[in-house]
Amino acid sequence: MTVVLLERPSDHVALVRLNRPEARNALNAEVHAVLNAIFARLSEDAGVRCIVLTGNEKVFAAGADLNEMRGMTPEQVPDDRAGVELTRCRKPVIAAVNGFALGGGCEYAMKCDIVVASSAAKFGQPEVRLGIVPGAGATQLLPRAIGLHNALYMMLTASLVSAADAHRLGLVSEVVDGNCEPRALELAALIAAMPPLTVAMIKEVARAGTALPFDEGLRREAEAHRAMFATHDLQEGIAAFLEKRPPRFEGH
Repeated sequence: MTVVLLERPSDHVALVRLNRPEARNALNAEVHAVLNAIFARLSEDAGVRCIVLTGNEKVFAAGADLNEMRGMTPEQVPDDRAGVELTRCRKPVIAAVNGFALGGGCEYAMKCDIVVASSAAKFGQPEVRLGIVPGAGATQLLPRAIGLHNALYMMLTASLVSAADAHRLGLVSEVVDGNCEPRALELAALIAAMPPLTVAMIKEVARAGTALPFDEGLRREAEAHRAMFATHDLQEGIAAFLEKRPPRFEGH
């Protein structure tokens, strides 16, 4: 069985679906490798402008595959970082979280640019219960998303957080009733209709800015702002607005 499915639900939108339902979409080495390969490819695919990452209606991903980890020695722990190509992906990525997003599942969601969740979704970093330090970015991503104290509360107590509380804390962008995948695809189509160079530049500058001094971030923003004036799509966007017609963005 293919552990990750790649679908094309609409123009310029790709959907990446975790597909280990029998294991609650537990993340093993094969899943990580396939996800890295898919996101590396989609990042360079000119036909893709936005990506949705999801599981199924019952679970996003319930964490690491403990059967694979049992008995593993430090030397056997893979060197390649889980989700590294998702982090590097130049296209916007929306997580559609139904059910549980735990451990690595929560970390994969945090690496996305927008998180849409079902009202029944649950988020958590329960690794401490097993004597495990999170290994896919939670110790760095979670404090940046919800603040140090809230992050340590989640990681040290292994408490699960409801979708409503995750939204309140800033971990989730939007909560919807029922299956959230249609809403994520709706947002993806909305983003895919925007000028792709501008979308990519906004993502790049905003993400880089979280690790830069404020003044350096503003300098990067000013450079990106100026660079867009050399693009067809900026002139097209202004012309379409002034002429009261839909824009025809071409990606250059």
